[in-house]
Amino acid sequence: MIRVYGRVQGVFFRQSTRKIARKLGLTGRVRNEIDGSVYIEAEGPEEKLLELIDFAKKGPEIARVESIDYQFAEKKNKFHGFEYEY
Repeated sequence: MIRVYGRVQGVFFRQSTRKIARKLGLTGRVRNEIDGSVYIEAEGPEEKLLELIDFAKKGPEIARVESIDYQFAEKKNKFHGFEYEY
């Protein structure tokens, strides 16, 4: 689980995250939250998840990431691709 705070909605964060996650071979989802943050749930090898976290720390060029929280959990194999939710 990754939660990203700052100016992260309306700046193509979800689309960019999906593109990066798919390139890394990760499965999961990304969505905007009502509090203005972006929530990312991803599964895959730890080194690839760390690359996704590195991306989330800066986001796409027009984003302004203020902070992120993340937490590793056991893989549940509940995703069959990487999608963004509206």
